[in-house]
Amino acid sequence: MPTTKKTLMFLSSFFTSFGAFLVICTVLGTQEWVSSTIAISDSSSNGSITVTYGLFRGQSTEELQGGLAEGDKDFGVLGTLNPSSRKTLHSVVILFLALSLCASLLSSGLTFYNSISNPYQTFLGPLGVYTWNGLSASLTFLALALFVGNVQSNGLSEELARVLYPPQPTATRRVETHRYRYSFWLMLLVLLLNGITVVIIAFYQKARHKQKQRQRKPIEDAPRDGILF
Repeated sequence: MPTTKKTLMFLSSFFTSFGAFLVICTVLGTQEWVSSTIAISDSSSNGSITVTYGLFRGQSTEELQGGLAEGDKDFGVLGTLNPSSRKTLHSVVILFLALSLCASLLSSGLTFYNSISNPYQTFLGPLGVYTWNGLSASLTFLALALFVGNVQSNGLSEELARVLYPPQPTATRRVETHRYRYSFWLMLLVLLLNGITVVIIAFYQKARHKQKQRQRKPIEDAPRDGILF
């Protein structure tokens, strides 16, 4: 059976790992990742299109001055996008987060198992916890970077607005703002929780190493005659 100290530390890391799992579930299921405003103008009217979306679903609004605006629209992101690099990158972001979700779940299972058992010298011990947390953090960071690149440089919001509200031949459009919403920023919490999990296990291993050194030292300092006796 594990010691009380080990149980408490691995249970703490279980809660942080499971917290990361829950946060990833939340950001996958919400559509508050980014809100983009696109200014439109033509010879007869001026206005803007606002698209707010997550990984799967989104909403859009068109506001015009001097023209007839279309109503608000609910849309599926992947279903709206035409086959292109934007759709491919968006699919990769979803894939990375799904894999990160699985890695966080495996980390949760390992930390809980270590709190009730002693598989210390195997991959089911701290090495497995480090591996799955590192993988989860890496995939989450890559998903964030790819999403930002797809929005900022690849024109994901502009493409959604173009498909949802086909432009008039004489109309001009320009992006005014990209505002990242709470679902996006929650991914930083995932990175933080992964980091805390690793730090807790590292502290436990350091304390365990020091304890072993203290237990070995009295034998090393004992007189040779006493040891032989």
